[in-house]
Amino acid sequence: MLSFTIALAVLIIGYFTYGAFVSKIFGVRPERPTPVQTLADGVDYVKLPTWKIFLIQFLNIAGLGPIFGAIMGVMYGPAAFLWIVLGTILAGGVHDYLSGMLSIRKDGASLPEIVGGELGRKVKAVMGLFTLLLMILVGAVFVYNPADLLAMLTPEHLDKMFWIVVIFLYYMAATLLPIDKLIGNLYPLFGVALLFMAVGIMCALYFHAGAMPEIWDEFYNHKADPEANPIFPMMFVSIACGAISGFHATQSPMMARCLANERHARPVFYGAMVTEGIVALIWAAAAITFTGGYDGLQHYLGGGTPAVLVNDVSKSWLGAFGGILAILGVIAAPITSGDTALRSARLIAADYLGVKQKNVMKRLAVSLPIFGLCFVVMLMPYDALWRYFAWSNQVLSVFTLWTITVYLARRGKPFFFTIIPAMFMTCVTVTYIFFAPEGFGALTNTLFGFGIGYELSVAIGLCATAVLTWIFFSWKKAAEGKIREV
Repeated sequence: MLSFTIALAVLIIGYFTYGAFVSKIFGVRPERPTPVQTLADGVDYVKLPTWKIFLIQFLNIAGLGPIFGAIMGVMYGPAAFLWIVLGTILAGGVHDYLSGMLSIRKDGASLPEIVGGELGRKVKAVMGLFTLLLMILVGAVFVYNPADLLAMLTPEHLDKMFWIVVIFLYYMAATLLPIDKLIGNLYPLFGVALLFMAVGIMCALYFHAGAMPEIWDEFYNHKADPEANPIFPMMFVSIACGAISGFHATQSPMMARCLANERHARPVFYGAMVTEGIVALIWAAAAITFTGGYDGLQHYLGGGTPAVLVNDVSKSWLGAFGGILAILGVIAAPITSGDTALRSARLIAADYLGVKQKNVMKRLAVSLPIFGLCFVVMLMPYDALWRYFAWSNQVLSVFTLWTITVYLARRGKPFFFTIIPAMFMTCVTVTYIFFAPEGFGALTNTLFGFGIGYELSVAIGLCATAVLTWIFFSWKKAAEGKIREV
């Protein structure tokens, strides 16, 4: 438990030190009016208390990622704990905080608008379509798990399809209603429940401390087939929401439209990411401790799902009340990410089309095609949806990090703390796309009878990173002297 305690302390200290450092370099201006003060519309631009915005942001970005992703990702061994801690502080927190701050500085703009403002109109068009499709994919993906669980917990006639329809109808309401009505009232309750469960599990961990291996013990990949699942790049995509996730940058603009002061951005954006990292750390440790080690966890997951493990851990360590919280968390977490994904899709489409959203009929006109596409996507096999969501999510983080880096460079600010994670995630994502079973390697294997090997995939990833880095510094050299202030 010593290594777990150190990791937990580093995450907390990282918020107060590295988070403050990033905030200082960016340059917070508390006197500057925020979007909600200049563009309040009672629908999306609604002033909310900071504590409520924090809980909404936390639940928006959490989903099942910091729980399920951490449980499955910890099979990569102690490297998973290091990635959760360092990824959260040096990459995820920076990514989430600065994407939120850029949205604040750009009147609450959605992610494609932010990217387009820095990287150009052509990139904006591509990002708009890519992000919109990803949000629809998220909305579809996060219907299945809660629908399955609700079907198991209710009478037989209330089957999976019934709950899919119910959840989808809720998505439609959450997408169309003003943010302070449904989301603003429900999310804080679910957020508190999720945090209470995590704190309870953390306390229980210390009572079972003897069963948990230290991070420096057994430092190797514990996957059943490590050659097919190398730590690089597989772990860095498997554990996304507990370290860095491009999806978060699509959620930050929603809360950027509700903040009353820029100085509240660090607790909301960086703070929510650190909180998510803590939740991921807790569940990674709990999975290993409860099952008696990596071999036990492998055997456990072979006969069940992460949802079963979460339920068993919560009931065993927290009693009946813990079991209720576990089910509530596993059901509510994906739903509260799915609905805000579709709400974000509405905002992205509205920003792109230039359609104001105060009128409910205009919101409905923008949303109906999104709902239709989401329902069609839901008919696809769940496994395929999840596989492609994983790497698409990290592609988004690459675009966001390079956008932030360009933004800082254009304004003459230090950018080393964004370009390093941008380069790293570029290499991770490109390597993954070429190596992973759902990537281009599977396509070449189908067409030509051979896949793309690991060494070649890494080489392609490194080359892509080098090219993008060269393009950035070439642009920077050409743009010297053209510093902008916003």
